[in-house]
Amino acid sequence: MALSDEIVLDKILTIRGHRVMLDFDLADLYATETSQLKRSVKRNIERFPDDFMFELTKREYKNLRYQSGTSSWGGGRYLPMAFTEQGVAMLSSVLHSKRAIAVNIQIVRIFTRMRQVLQTHKEMILRLGKVEKTVGRHGKEFKLVFEYLRQLLNSPVEPTRKIGFRQRKDRDQREGRM
Repeated sequence: MALSDEIVLDKILTIRGHRVMLDFDLADLYATETSQLKRSVKRNIERFPDDFMFELTKREYKNLRYQSGTSSWGGGRYLPMAFTEQGVAMLSSVLHSKRAIAVNIQIVRIFTRMRQVLQTHKEMILRLGKVEKTVGRHGKEFKLVFEYLRQLLNSPVEPTRKIGFRQRKDRDQREGRM
């Protein structure tokens, strides 16, 4: 059973500068109990260093509840665990259900796509910064060029001496022939 990417993306949060997923959201996606997920992690805690998983502080949890607009998420006795991309990948080694493995693969792919999109945006921002600096240095020159172009476009076109054949009558009058 594949989940929509939007469901997974909605559960990815930024906490302490890391993109993470919380234990109860992961348990929901894996169709298991949060307590079972936590037990599996605690039995294999050596697989989850601080950059893979960390427990939220009371303040972080309170802020999270406030931001989500809920007063309580079931009244759990323990603070939620937050899993980074690497922590989510490591969960597949401690959870053995087929659903958990399939969902893990999908989550890791979404994290990878997010990283690629962010990298592309970062490159575009850097390029725009370079263009802005170049324009900044040459701004006066650009303004001068555009001012000259405006003057050329707005200057009246004065008629020059006519080129071509004159009518015989005009020429004869000038030369005194008539």
